[in-house]
Amino acid sequence: MHRQNILATILIVLVSGVVVTAGYAKGWGPLGIIESGVRSLTSGDNPIISSDTSVPDSRAPRAPEFASGIWINSEPLTLQELRGRVVLIEFWTFGCYNCRNTLPSVKSWDARYHDKGLTVVGVHSPELEDEKKLENVRREVASLGIRYPVVTDNDYATWKAYSVGAWPTIFLVDKGGRVRWSHVGEGAYDETEQLIQKLLAEDNKQSANKAGRN
Repeated sequence: MHRQNILATILIVLVSGVVVTAGYAKGWGPLGIIESGVRSLTSGDNPIISSDTSVPDSRAPRAPEFASGIWINSEPLTLQELRGRVVLIEFWTFGCYNCRNTLPSVKSWDARYHDKGLTVVGVHSPELEDEKKLENVRREVASLGIRYPVVTDNDYATWKAYSVGAWPTIFLVDKGGRVRWSHVGEGAYDETEQLIQKLLAEDNKQSANKAGRN
């Protein structure tokens, strides 16, 4: 009987190991689950705007300012300083499989639209302990070929300000500093790019005046 218990315990451990390994391969983590190309946490119950919703400027909420963190590839930035530019903010972490899948599109938008008025900012909100270490973040940012600004968010202050609930999550902020679009998870690349183009085409003065009235 004792031997059977030992064999049963070993079998359980082996099966658990296979499940965990398969989970990490699919993008799961100890805090989250995989769901439609997104790694989720039990937070983000009151998002600024609903995912995949384009909000007209008259109803768009003001984007929360970036919390303090270490900036990579850039001097510290603020949304106030970026008024007049469209800002794409992506909440990500380097160990997230789904985040890596979004990188080609995000990097492409940065390369093609930066000179036209787009600033991309990656907010690195870690899930695992290794993802909190600055040297690891710097190494992965370089290894992944990320050239746009990245700010660390180890205490999740910016994450909480935006009521984020999953990796990756993208927000588009217009020239007046208001959140006009949000998408959670992979996909919606065409829709996001169309919104980038639309926001870039909006008039600077009109955006600034409307933002000032909010």
